[in-house]
Amino acid sequence: MEMIENTLIEALGIEITRVEAGKVVATMPVDGRTRQPFGLLHGGASVALAETVASVGAYELVNKETEAVAGLEINANHVRPKTDGVVTAVGTVLHQGKSTMVWDIKITDETDRLICVSRCTMAVIQLRK
Repeated sequence: MEMIENTLIEALGIEITRVEAGKVVATMPVDGRTRQPFGLLHGGASVALAETVASVGAYELVNKETEAVAGLEINANHVRPKTDGVVTAVGTVLHQGKSTMVWDIKITDETDRLICVSRCTMAVIQLRK
């Protein structure tokens, strides 16, 4: 995706692997870019992955000529530590309204164990012409 060049998404090694209406899947390595000082996956990196998935998904559901999207609110529960490997985020839309969307994001490890669960509210912004 050209839009992610020179962004936090690229810096963290996030790769969007699947995009369909109402669902997005992405991966992120757990390495020096995404660990905190104690060697664990940084909660902020998980949140960045979650908001990336919600943002890409929300953008796919709007009229790109007249609308844009931006994160409005996000929360996350970090339920299991991760020290290396790859995590996968699966985001699904829970609510698609005219001015907001709510996305559910589950981040898992290679054996499908839950690492983080997040909910992200996206604002749908009307573009000025």
